[in-house]
Amino acid sequence: MTTKCLRWGICGAGKISNDFCSAMTTLPDGEHKVVAVAARKLESAKEFGDKFGSEVAYDSYEALSKDPNVDIVYIGTININHMELSLMMLNAGKHVLCEKPMALNMKQAKSVLQLAKQKNLFFMEATWSRCFPIYEKIKAEIASGSLGDVELVTAKFSIPIKDVERIKEKALGGGCMMDIGMYTVQLACMVYDEMPVKITVDGVLNDQGMDEGGCVILKYKGGGMANLTYSGRTCVTQCSASINGTKANIEIPDHFWCPEKATFPSGVVTNEVPEGRHPFNFINSGGMRYEADHARKAILEGKKECEAMSHRHSEMVMTITDEVRKQLGVVYDVD
Repeated sequence: MTTKCLRWGICGAGKISNDFCSAMTTLPDGEHKVVAVAARKLESAKEFGDKFGSEVAYDSYEALSKDPNVDIVYIGTININHMELSLMMLNAGKHVLCEKPMALNMKQAKSVLQLAKQKNLFFMEATWSRCFPIYEKIKAEIASGSLGDVELVTAKFSIPIKDVERIKEKALGGGCMMDIGMYTVQLACMVYDEMPVKITVDGVLNDQGMDEGGCVILKYKGGGMANLTYSGRTCVTQCSASINGTKANIEIPDHFWCPEKATFPSGVVTNEVPEGRHPFNFINSGGMRYEADHARKAILEGKKECEAMSHRHSEMVMTITDEVRKQLGVVYDVD
């Protein structure tokens, strides 16, 4: 890349890609540009491209991979395509920001991360939570010692999504853990920064064997615990989280995965969640600007991964979600 403007190719013209591109419109002009869009239907790609200023539209992801004007590809398709498209783009010499989950299991994840390393390209799993300024402040607060020893992390994510096609269908890589549950897991991983020594899980499955909700207990070697609950069966509730230490606590009262505010020992801290140029489909999607900004800065600095969501942490989260699925009995065809 010879310019400070990051030129994006977008895989998928659905809701999450819309929100990502709209969030990028809140960043300074000249830093990011959507230059190509690919979707299963050319009409959809053209319509999406018109909305976000791209002059090139493809009805083939392979065609996008060969576009010489694309520096980095954002993959916003359904879960089952993530590994295949990540490999395709990396093999074509493109940096990649892939929506979470980056793969359906650890075997798939390792194949992507190994190729990114082999090709000397940037790859990041788009766990956007990690890029919010509040999350960065949480890490700094824990490192400062003001909380004392962290003994308990709790996180709850409950929204009524069990009947959404991509959630209920096994063929689409469904299940609530791989959609909302993994947000609770990534928080525990960020706080403890190591694998738990014991994982205990219970939950409920639909008639296709996909999980509609669950409770996950993580126990760490120092005695720390994480109590993580997720459900696609309930009405909308406060999706809160807390980090409890021997001296003090941090509380995120709602939307812990994309927070607007949190209570620290020193008081309430906030970060901006702006409105994009086009309406968002999901709560606080303006915060996706932060992961785009992290990707750009990392690439300009010659880095191959994002410190906020490193490859090690992607592997950590995937290892835990694999075990969660194993204990629940959630099995994909690729397992």
